[in-house]
Amino acid sequence: MAYFSLALGTATKNRDNKIIEAFFPNPVLEPSDNLVTAIASIVKYSNGNETLEITPEQSSELASTFEMHGDKLNASFAAKASQSDKPLVVVILATDEKPTSVAEGYLKLQLISNRLVKPHGTVLDGIFGLLHNIAWTNEGPIDLPELAERQIDARLAGRVLSVDCVDKFPKMVDYIVPSGVRIADTSRVRLGAHVGEGTTVMHEGFINFNAGTQGASMVEGRISAGVVVGSHSDIGGGASIMGTLSGGGKVVISIGESSLLGANAGIGFPLGDRCTVEAGLYITEGSKVQMLDSNGQEVETVKARELAGVSDLLFRRNSITGRIECLANKTAVELNSELHSNN
Repeated sequence: MAYFSLALGTATKNRDNKIIEAFFPNPVLEPSDNLVTAIASIVKYSNGNETLEITPEQSSELASTFEMHGDKLNASFAAKASQSDKPLVVVILATDEKPTSVAEGYLKLQLISNRLVKPHGTVLDGIFGLLHNIAWTNEGPIDLPELAERQIDARLAGRVLSVDCVDKFPKMVDYIVPSGVRIADTSRVRLGAHVGEGTTVMHEGFINFNAGTQGASMVEGRISAGVVVGSHSDIGGGASIMGTLSGGGKVVISIGESSLLGANAGIGFPLGDRCTVEAGLYITEGSKVQMLDSNGQEVETVKARELAGVSDLLFRRNSITGRIECLANKTAVELNSELHSNN
């Protein structure tokens, strides 16, 4: 049968012995039947989607299995993990369904950030209710109800426990740094973000989980959950794209290739290729847009949702009337190649 994913990793548990996060150095998408069968015989996997806690001895056996199947990274990790006292887990997903364990949720987020699947390429329904609210500290993840006690223990031992953030989603780079990217402030890219090769994320740029860029792009604004940005597009400083968690419902908001969302601009509907939204202009799907012909003459008034996915458009606000106008735009955005050549 065809399997969706398989991964070996370490886990963090809280004082109730429940897994609160998991790290998978080399998740496998669509593993072969032979690999799953070999691993199943070691970890006692039966069927379906399972998270299995394993012993160091089993991890040592897994090292040989991964080596035999040509997976040197997982083989190396398994060999090292066999000498560790950290909790170890194997997650086998026979099908892509709603995650039912924390480890499954973390595996799916890491599949996206490893570029093995694209945003919306795996089922993440219910993940908010599944994940724990965690204090991400210089001493690792701590379940929030345990933070105060851990802070006291650290102070009494002469240490300062530094809390970087309190969130259900950690920063991506603590799990994976994709090749060919630059991220000025790593705290602004959540695990589960898909950062395409060649992308630059500036200090105020933000990429949420299950969202991101397809290729070389400039991100100086906010890419909300569920949003996908095409290659060679520019999200200007302070710009904002309405996602499925911020009022956009279930409509997938996207930006096509070679498009520009100007500084402090925003959209709440899918934008096509080679489109431009002028600085400071926010357009929701219900905004009324005055269409202009090539001579700048008024043609008709439509709602922005009727222009979803249409390419070669320029959106601007008439400085006299205040109306939103739209006309053909044949000039594609050209990113500064020097900004992306050293990613």
